[in-house]
Order: sequence, then C-alpha cells, then structure tokens
Amino acid sequence: MKIRRILATAVVAAVAAPAALLTTTPAFAADEKPAAEAQSKPSIAELEKAAAEAKKAYDKAVADEKAALAAVETEVSDTAPLAVAAKEALDKASTAATAKAVADRALTDARAALDALPDTATEAERTAAEQAVTDAEAAAGAAAEAKTAADTAAEQAVTARDDARVAALRALDQARKAVTKALAAMEAADQALADARADAGEDPGEGGGDCVPAALLSTLHGLPSKIAAGSTVDFTLRVTNDTGRTLDQVIPLVFVHATDKTGLKDTDHLLSLKWSDDSTKGWKDLGPNHRTGTINSLEQGEHGDIDLRLTIDAKAPVGNGAAFAVSDYVNDDGTCGGSPDLSMYEFEIGAPGSKPGPDAKPSDEPGTDRDVKAQGGADKAASDAAGSLAETGSSSAVPQLALAGGAAMLLGAGAVYVVRRRSADSRV
Repeated sequence: MKIRRILATAVVAAVAAPAALLTTTPAFAADEKPAAEAQSKPSIAELEKAAAEAKKAYDKAVADEKAALAAVETEVSDTAPLAVAAKEALDKASTAATAKAVADRALTDARAALDALPDTATEAERTAAEQAVTDAEAAAGAAAEAKTAADTAAEQAVTARDDARVAALRALDQARKAVTKALAAMEAADQALADARADAGEDPGEGGGDCVPAALLSTLHGLPSKIAAGSTVDFTLRVTNDTGRTLDQVIPLVFVHATDKTGLKDTDHLLSLKWSDDSTKGWKDLGPNHRTGTINSLEQGEHGDIDLRLTIDAKAPVGNGAAFAVSDYVNDDGTCGGSPDLSMYEFEIGAPGSKPGPDAKPSDEPGTDRDVKAQGGADKAASDAAGSLAETGSSSAVPQLALAGGAAMLLGAGAVYVVRRRSADSRV
C-alpha cells in the first residue's frame, strides 16, 4: 500500500503546476457545479505533468545530496589536499619545536660552561666560552623565530582544512533540506493525482512509497562518560517504536569516533565496537556499514535492545570520543523510513587504569539541524547496509532512501563532531 500523502492539492499546485491548478474546491455533482468552477478543476493530464515535474525535481535534489555527501567524504579524508597540507604543516611545527628545544639546551649548556670557568682560566678560554654563548644565543633566537613561523603556518593550515570541512557539511545540510522540500512537493503532486484518478474511478494502484521520517528513538544505556584506555565496556542500544504501527524490520546503526586531547589526531582505529543479540552466538563486528542486527516485529510502544561492546586499545591517548545511534525501518509492504534525529553520547578516554565515569548523557547533535530527515544519498555504507538487509530476507528492491539516511547521518555527525572538537580544543 502507498505511504499516506498528507499535503493538500493546493500545495503541489503552487509548487509545480500552472495557476489554473490552484483550486481546492470540493467535487460536487455535475449538475450542481458552476461552469467556471468545473473549468478551473485541473485535468488528470495536467496533474500527471505536475507529478512528473515534481519527481524530476526530487530526483535532482537526491542527486545533489549524493554529490554533497561525496564532497564531505572527500574533505574529511586524510588524503584531501588541505588535510595533507595541514599534516605537513603540523609535522614542520613539531620539527621546529624540537629544534628550538635543542637550541635552548645548547644555550643553557654554553652559559653553564662560561659560569663554570675557574679563575685560572686563560683569556683565550674565557673568550671562547663567551663566543660559544653568543653563538648559542643566536641559534636559539633563530630557532624560536622558526618555531613561531611554523606554528603560525600550521594554525593557518589546520584552520583552512577545518573551514573546508565545515563548508562541505553545511552544503550537505542544505542539500538534505532541499530533498525534504522536494519530497513534500512530490508527495503532494502524487496525492493530487491519486485523488483525481479516484474521483474519475481509476485504480491508483498499490506499491511502496518514499521513505518518511518516523518516531523511532535510539538511545544508549550504560555507556560510561569516562573509559580507560586498554579496557572494555558493555552497554545497550535501545530502539523504541512510537510510529503508531508495528514495524516489520528495524535496522539500528551505531558509530563511534574519537580524537586525542587536542582534537587534531583521529584515533578511531584504536576503538573496536561489536554487537550481540539473542540470535547471535558471541560478538560480531559492526563493519563499515555501522549496522547491527535487525529488530523484527517491533510493535507500537515497544522497544528492542541490542547489546554493544566497546574496546579501547591500551595505546589510545587520553582524549575525547562520541557514540552516535540512529535507526531505520523497512516493512513487508514496501514502506520505509527512519528517525529524523540521531542520538549522541560523548565520553572521555582516560589513561590506562583510570576509573570509569558515570553513564554518559545524550547530547544535542553537533553542528547540524535536528530536523535533518533520514533520507537521500546512497553512500557506500548505505549500499552495504541494503545488501546485508537483503540477506536477512527483506526485499532486495529496498527503496532508494532506505538505510542511506541513517548511514549518511552517522557520517555527517562524526565529521561535524571532529571539526567542532578541533575548533574548540586545538592549540598548535
């Protein structure tokens, strides 16, 4: 069955059809309807044209969002030109800092040697020691200037890199909003056409619709606000269904991200996240698609739990991390959707042996509007998720927006988190 359209015919008329389509007058019997009113009612052909134009605009918006998502993936990668330049500048700054430390030590040693000269030292020995101090002072001064210049260059390079990432994320956010508007227009156009066909006695047909925002709440329970490097913690992902109907398959997605204390170094590779439920034997990796197993037949008002296990390598530096969770669903009748909000829980990575903190509390999603809907942009993670879903027995013809929204939201939120963390904490 079709996903119910909720926008009036007048809306699609204003967006996608000629002024003649603006009428919203109810249909009366032919002998009761004034001639002028009958002439103002849009024909099925006109509504079909409006629906086709709305579909074309929606497809373009989806393509633009996919391109914006690809741009984000490029900017947040370590191989992006600005990321490479920032790393090189930071390496030079580190080398300059080491050189300054060596020069400062040499100056300290030269001064100590001069002060330690005995009264019996010859004039030549004293002159040589004084010259050594003069030379060391010059070297230390040059090293300090070089370090200042390298620090400035590194700060500028890091700022340029982060600014580019923020710009790409803002463009993605705008593209997602454009998809939302285009989807509303397309749904309204489809509804107007379906209503007209129904009035004309035509069968509007059955079949699935586009994925829609849904009241699926994904929360994490038992995740400590501080986790020591070298330790493992178990916690729970809970998905609560408040959509008003039973959902055949709910697909939770989880993502963890971490940096060192400065926010300049990603440490994701030192984190391992696994999942488990009643259907598994032991723990399984989430993999690149960030999804856990499915929760089947989740009734209205009920919740389903997925066990999670996070391990932080003992080599992980003291730093900051965040866990993100969101859920999508696909029903047997082809309808689908996902939560328009994702949950974020920040935690601190402590030194090995440090005590865990109390349970982390949910934070607002960093840097992006909370009304970004779960839709659009079929990135690789979403494609992998859709493929895995097919293996569980769902239709392989999962609608284009299914699962892609959740994966894209995780990617976008992780990128925003690291940019925000670096902007707040980085000090070259």
